[in-house]
Amino acid sequence: MLQINPGTRYLFYHKWADARKSFDGLIGLVTNELNIEMESGDVFIFINRSQTHIKFLQWEGDGYGMYYKRLEEGTFELPSGFMEGTHSEISSKQLSLILNGVSLRKAFSRKRYSDSNR
Repeated sequence: MLQINPGTRYLFYHKWADARKSFDGLIGLVTNELNIEMESGDVFIFINRSQTHIKFLQWEGDGYGMYYKRLEEGTFELPSGFMEGTHSEISSKQLSLILNGVSLRKAFSRKRYSDSNR
């Protein structure tokens, strides 16, 4: 079961990824194209060209974990700025919306109290 935690960094890869790639192929994309060490504990997100397959890859301390979802209908929405640069960080809320099929363009967050408002 995939758990989405606010304390985890989610990095969305900004190129189409071949959905057939497995652990070694995706690790190669992270280390060679993003120049990020997999052992950071970050979750790396990959999507295929038709936007129907999404994969998550994370180092879990003793090995790699992968989550893979294929839609039978519809597509996953891309975060704004897709195809600009190599990757972007998205929040756990944005990731949850993407996985549940909610439009990021129409969703907005209401004002909430924060210690940074002081």
